[in-house]
Amino acid sequence: MQRWRGLEDIPQDWGRSVVTIGSYDGVHRGHQLIIGRAVERARELGVPAVVVTFDPHPSEVVRPGSHPPLLAPHHRRAELMADLGVDAVLILPFTTEFSKLSPADFVVKVLVDKLHARVVVEGPNFRFGHKAAGNVDLLAELGRTYDYEVDVIDLYVTGEAGGGRPFSSTLTRSLVAEGDMTGAAEILGRPHRVEGVVVRGAQRGRELGFPTANVETLPHTAIPADGVYAGWLHVEGEAMPAAISVGTNPQFDGTERTVEAYAIDRVGLDLYGLHVAVDFLAFVRGQAKFDSVEALLVAIADDVKKSRELIEAAAGAS
Repeated sequence: MQRWRGLEDIPQDWGRSVVTIGSYDGVHRGHQLIIGRAVERARELGVPAVVVTFDPHPSEVVRPGSHPPLLAPHHRRAELMADLGVDAVLILPFTTEFSKLSPADFVVKVLVDKLHARVVVEGPNFRFGHKAAGNVDLLAELGRTYDYEVDVIDLYVTGEAGGGRPFSSTLTRSLVAEGDMTGAAEILGRPHRVEGVVVRGAQRGRELGFPTANVETLPHTAIPADGVYAGWLHVEGEAMPAAISVGTNPQFDGTERTVEAYAIDRVGLDLYGLHVAVDFLAFVRGQAKFDSVEALLVAIADDVKKSRELIEAAAGAS
């Protein structure tokens, strides 16, 4: 799959294509419907499927300081989109100048002049252009002028997550913040993932007999609520069952919030400096301060036992 950053990266000889535009944070099941439809139309027409997205999140430029927690960094979104059959991803740097493009100018500059859109696939609430003035009706009207078709599909999926509310990135972020990893996974279609580089921490886990990978997460990452979780630590292509701690380590009067993963039944791992990923399967318990280090050790052993059981049950169910 091709990845472009900015309009200038698009090949000069790029032909017609099917395009869909959006932040697509998390590439959740609703997003998958739209992207899947774009890929389907592209295959029917014998042209490439292109996803257009933005960096940073438009809200950060329009309302500085409002950047939402991210469910997936751009490289992860690109991987997920590639799995859906997307041929190219265009990441547009979202600047103040770019935000001032009128809907018509956006269509001409991006869809017509550069991507030569033949079909544009969007959800019914898609907005674009300065002050989000453009909608799917205007997009279709402009399409009659610039020779592209607009395919509007309902991206809304519902389930048990969030009490039956339509699946969305906003709802997923809320569930992650609450520690509801089961609900988040229902929306995403997979466990919520956090990525980063393993850095040196206080090394108390090693002293206690449960060495952890202290993950320095990427900026704006959606981090689950403080507590202990079962999940997996992904290192260089290997998924290791893990007990994961999120929080400030109140047992030792910590103040910095960290994500630490203990690879169950693994010894002698040296992960410092490696980029790793942590998948959150299920909530085990909330953050707590115990009466003694001995009591903490008993709790950690129980956390590991419960995590192992949850992971084995998930493997058996798949």
